[in-house]
Amino acid sequence: MSTTVIETKGLFKRFDQVTALNNINLKIKKGEFVAIMGASGSGKTTLLNILTCLDTSTEGSVLLNGVDTAELDEEGRRVFRANQIGLVFQQFHLIPFLSALENIMLAQHYHSITDRNSALKVLEQVGLGHRVDHLPNQLSGGEQQRVCIARALVNECPLIFADEPTGNLDEENEQIVLALLQELHAQGRTIVMVTHNPELGRYTDRIIRLQHGKYIGEETHNEADI
Repeated sequence: MSTTVIETKGLFKRFDQVTALNNINLKIKKGEFVAIMGASGSGKTTLLNILTCLDTSTEGSVLLNGVDTAELDEEGRRVFRANQIGLVFQQFHLIPFLSALENIMLAQHYHSITDRNSALKVLEQVGLGHRVDHLPNQLSGGEQQRVCIARALVNECPLIFADEPTGNLDEENEQIVLALLQELHAQGRTIVMVTHNPELGRYTDRIIRLQHGKYIGEETHNEADI
């Protein structure tokens, strides 16, 4: 039986009079590749921020690898995020004056200690072993996103979260990034991807749909669907 590694119970998020998330109850199993989809304002980014310990819920619990992160203080969430969660952002968030390698090693620094060889290994894994010393502005958008994926991988975190990971990419680089995510999935990583793009959702095991902050259903896929 597959282990549940992400679970929300009675999750609410309110901003004054606005309910951004309304009683979300989800389970994601170890090794799943799941897309969270919905129109703008559906609550998908709010949910992702809570799942990644970047924000807290108003009510309910969030269990990540058995830890209720809703009970952690700010420092506890920071430590948990560093040890358990790899993040891939749409906007890259690379430090402009650091090289590709140094951006990855910075993630190591916040986790434990830096290891140049490990950082080089993940850069090679995403096909950028020849871009080690390049600054972000010397890289294409697709290459910057691959640096972001390498940064998410370097600490060997069991949970990978991606927020619109191909939103700023052309079709060719989109396919490269999707192939990397599928490779990680094949290796047994648990991946949660927020996207509005139905084509990306087809590459996942399961799509969870939100609308106006509510869970409205889901659909499952297999390799024959792609």
